Amino acid sequence: MFLALKEMRYSKLRYSLIIGIMFLIAYVVFILSGLATGLNWEFKQVIVDWDAQTVVLSEDANDMFAASQLTRGDIERVEAKNKASIGLYSSVVIGDGEKINTSIFGTEEDAFLLPKVIEGRSFTAEDEIIISKNLAEEGFEVGDQIKIGRSEEKMTIVGIFPETFYTVTPVVYTSLDTWTKLKYNTQPFASDDEKPINIVVAKEANATLDNTSGTELSQLTTVDFIENLPGFSAQNLTLNSMIYFLFVIATAIVGIFMYVITLQKTAIFGVMKAQGIRTSFIAKSIIGQSFIVGLIGVFLAFAAAYGTSLILPSAMPFAFDLMQWFLYSGILIVVAVLGGLFSIRTVTKVDPISAIGG
Repeated sequence: MFLALKEMRYSKLRYSLIIGIMFLIAYVVFILSGLATGLNWEFKQVIVDWDAQTVVLSEDANDMFAASQLTRGDIERVEAKNKASIGLYSSVVIGDGEKINTSIFGTEEDAFLLPKVIEGRSFTAEDEIIISKNLAEEGFEVGDQIKIGRSEEKMTIVGIFPETFYTVTPVVYTSLDTWTKLKYNTQPFASDDEKPINIVVAKEANATLDNTSGTELSQLTTVDFIENLPGFSAQNLTLNSMIYFLFVIATAIVGIFMYVITLQKTAIFGVMKAQGIRTSFIAKSIIGQSFIVGLIGVFLAFAAAYGTSLILPSAMPFAFDLMQWFLYSGILIVVAVLGGLFSIRTVTKVDPISAIGG
């Protein structure tokens, strides 16, 4: 390590360039990681908040939330101690001329999945809604009357619950009757049991389904249900693939730089070998330099990325996951060391007499 540090102090510019490149790669990894985590969470947060283990859909829905078509009467065909009907309506909330994309969920007033309100109260009557804090931050308060989608009727905000998202949009909860009116307007239904919903969720795993009549039912675990959200898996695969590819790039760049530097020092290594210095000692020096390059570059990138996360606009889905960043830091340092290993073979092949003579 002494030799590694001494040489790095002697060739400051050369090693500063390698550290700079390592810094840029690590910085991009951390930023992409934060975006991937943020998008991941904002896609599924409301479903995680439900604290349910089983999701029941119509068999022909291909495991897709919005494509599932059930009726309120179908909840009786699901045998579970804690269960609730859910309807989904993606629309816009209109207030003071501003339109905000929102996910409106209809459910029973006493459903186990309803969040605890932090301001106001939960809905108890028709045309009452509760909104997530991130929607309230757009300028809405308890007591405000707003329009949703194409409906001409005004909905009254009676409560606000903690921040949550569904497919990167804020969330609204209301009663099934209000939700039906918002989504289907004046469309008539034969009875309440015939009114539509999308899914039934249960706290218990492996609910018992009655498929002797009516729409064929199927069930998924919550994890599988989330994986089938439109764009969720593709988004995660894309961003994670970019991060993994950056690991490969980091290995290649450090390896190339260290290899070129090693070739330039062939004569020096020859002299060192002629003086009796072992190849293993020189190899440890190269590995030490790779480790230091990785450590400094990653540390600076970690600090810069964290600082960047503090000034990013709130609209950007970014999440700081300390454990994941530590994991990626370790991987980046390891790949930097792996890059340095490519030069070891060059050192072992150096012939003291040829190197000095050349």
